[in-house]
Amino acid sequence: MHMIMYLNWLMMSLIMMGGVWMFCSKRKHLLATLLSLEFIVLSLFLMLFLLLNFYDYELYFSMMFLTFSVCEGALGLSILVSMIRTHGNDFFQSFSVLQC
Repeated sequence: MHMIMYLNWLMMSLIMMGGVWMFCSKRKHLLATLLSLEFIVLSLFLMLFLLLNFYDYELYFSMMFLTFSVCEGALGLSILVSMIRTHGNDFFQSFSVLQC
């Protein structure tokens, strides 16, 4: 039982490190950045789910975490859509914060 739990934690840690690596390496496009952030949130959710199941707790907190992560994803997609409508692409080089 402990070996399976250790392998699950190792797999979730590798998934999270892969998401962090993608977040740090692909910084040109906003969509790639948002996808890597969602990948990290998904791995955090799976870690939380495994932890709560291991200690036989209720899973209400994991539902709250999922709700907030969906809201965060919708906010990121709305920023992406508004950026594409105003600038025509999702490159960070073409986006200037000083413009109105």
